[in-house]
Amino acid sequence: MLDLIVRQANLVGHAQPQDIACRNGRIVEISPHIEGEAARILDATGRLVTPPFVDVHFHMDATLALVGQPRRNESGTLLEGIALWGDLKPEQTAVRIKERALKLLSWSIARGTLAIRTHVDICDPNLTAVEALLEVREQMRPYVDLQLCAFPQDGYLRDPNAREQMARALDLGVDVIGGIPHFERTMAEGAESVRLLCELAAERGLRVDMHCDESDDPLSRHVESLACQTVRCGLQGRVSASHLTSMHSMDNYYVSKLLPLMAEAGLHAICNPLVNMVLQGRHDTYPKRRGLTRVKEMLACGINACLGHDDVLDPWYPLGTHDMLEVAHMGVHALHMSGIAEMQSLFQAVTANSARAMGLEGYGIETGCHADLVILQASDPVEAIRLRANRLFVVRRGTVIAETPEVRARVTLDASEQEVDFTV
Repeated sequence: MLDLIVRQANLVGHAQPQDIACRNGRIVEISPHIEGEAARILDATGRLVTPPFVDVHFHMDATLALVGQPRRNESGTLLEGIALWGDLKPEQTAVRIKERALKLLSWSIARGTLAIRTHVDICDPNLTAVEALLEVREQMRPYVDLQLCAFPQDGYLRDPNAREQMARALDLGVDVIGGIPHFERTMAEGAESVRLLCELAAERGLRVDMHCDESDDPLSRHVESLACQTVRCGLQGRVSASHLTSMHSMDNYYVSKLLPLMAEAGLHAICNPLVNMVLQGRHDTYPKRRGLTRVKEMLACGINACLGHDDVLDPWYPLGTHDMLEVAHMGVHALHMSGIAEMQSLFQAVTANSARAMGLEGYGIETGCHADLVILQASDPVEAIRLRANRLFVVRRGTVIAETPEVRARVTLDASEQEVDFTV
């Protein structure tokens, strides 16, 4: 007896619809027709079935923090967002952080996002957010793969207590080491923070994910140091560089040197189109820079490029529902990646590429993988991005954990009624 059969699933890489059989939380068979009984059968009717969406860059300790708050980030700048968070942070309690995180995760699950790496601010002497999100991680483990990244928001060297608090956070069980070299006092201290944090990661056997060069300044080049220290410390394939917005303003000659260095180090690069389209270029009059990193060029160079959501209703971003298809949709426009193959690659950037950056095991739709699936109200990845497609069913370890009715509109023209689902 099978736990679940998904029938007539459109799978990327398959010329015809496939059935997917699941037992004991794993995919046990994929073929055009599977005989047998199952506790539940879902008919995908030729719609796209994908592994879950993955958000490899998020800030769950701050999410939904603007709800009920009279103050907003009026300038829309990164620095005002940091200052606003500094004011809000002392008011946070473990209970409030957990309530907001669990609320957000209910949205995530409904959107089919079942793996998230969240940065958590460790520049609070009490590590309130760290302890709260560690509890959330354990509570939600049956439903979501949640990685915590220890993030020294106020600077690993700039904050005099950050080193000791980083060590405490890692001892408590935080998964990944973060950093923010461009927020240190000098370029030299930024480079030194990269060295120290990579050495710490090598010592503890952990991954690294740094906010790196989140600036419009073309001379912010800490990713160069990150690539160097990644190789020196033997961390190839285990280090992510997030944001990298300064690359938008760098001259092409320097970037032609930088991209091969990043590829040699096996860096994962994480672009956050929604939030950086809001934050970057705020000091420009006209023309205004988009401020997004060079995803297209990275992919061409063999760098694993990913997309993250970053924020939802917090000091840095006033919108969002944690929809990774919305992230990919913005990427199509803001990254000038509207070719068919390019749009397909952006779908990969919110699924398989980000799973690789997180080091997720058992991810994908192949025999032996975890039975984690999303059935979309779309036929293929490009249509899914165009429609920001409805998630009909979200499956975790072979069990349906979220359902949404089909989205259809009724239009009446000349007394004749017709249904519209926006597909061709």
